[in-house]
Amino acid sequence: MQATRQNWQVFTGETYLQTEPPIDPSSVTRWRKRLGEAGIEELLAETIEAAKRAGMIKAASVKRVIVDTTVMQKAIVHPTDSRLLERCREHLVKAAAPHGLKLRQNYNREASRLGLEIGRCARAKQYKRMRKALRTLRSRVGRVMRDVER
Repeated sequence: MQATRQNWQVFTGETYLQTEPPIDPSSVTRWRKRLGEAGIEELLAETIEAAKRAGMIKAASVKRVIVDTTVMQKAIVHPTDSRLLERCREHLVKAAAPHGLKLRQNYNREASRLGLEIGRCARAKQYKRMRKALRTLRSRVGRVMRDVER
């Protein structure tokens, strides 16, 4: 994360652009688990004491602590009909391959095109055209499903 965020590097006082992360995130996680909750508390207390000794903070400022609980947005995808149908089709095609089933058609290109069309139509509030594309996608998934059942 730090290697790609130049603004963050400037904010944290880096003088040169770092292209590699300073430490592997997995190592930090393992170290944190090894320390445990009590160890982290002790480390925090020692950090606060060191800041007091250095005159960086006053004793009165640690009596009341304000916690910033800002949450970063996650890339959450809601389960839309078109996406569920597309994933169903993908799973059927992948499940057929190890068993040596030769599908007549897997509709890879058409399904992705229909998914994009459904998204565009929904955004433009062209619901009739969107439902038509959704119906087509549903029939393509049904064809693949029946082909696998044979």
